[in-house]
Amino acid sequence: MPALIKRAQTLRNNLTDAEQFLWRHLRLRQMNGYKFRRQRPIGRYIVDFVCLEQKLIIELDGGQHAEQREYDAHRDRWLGEQGYELLRFWDHDVLQNMDSVKEAIFGALNRPPPSSSPEAGEESDKE
Repeated sequence: MPALIKRAQTLRNNLTDAEQFLWRHLRLRQMNGYKFRRQRPIGRYIVDFVCLEQKLIIELDGGQHAEQREYDAHRDRWLGEQGYELLRFWDHDVLQNMDSVKEAIFGALNRPPPSSSPEAGEESDKE
């Protein structure tokens, strides 16, 4: 696991242009007050951006993803089984159509999180 953490740190320090541009809109709780993390390990994968509170993952795809569709499908399926919702955007869309990208993210954040059960240690509203 330490290799995965080191790889995530390297990716955080070397964001693509599209990742940098999107990060400027996600950081500092600019999306309805939700906190996003970048280049975060989840299981054996590193996701581009994640809001842990809403279990929302945002992935940006450049040209390399056209060649790795099978890998991405397997990865997305596994992350979905863990309760995460995934949004995928092409780099070009982030750089050229940010308003549409933000609209999709806001829409996903305004849905109830996939797991509505209380977290460990939290009390439910039922009495």
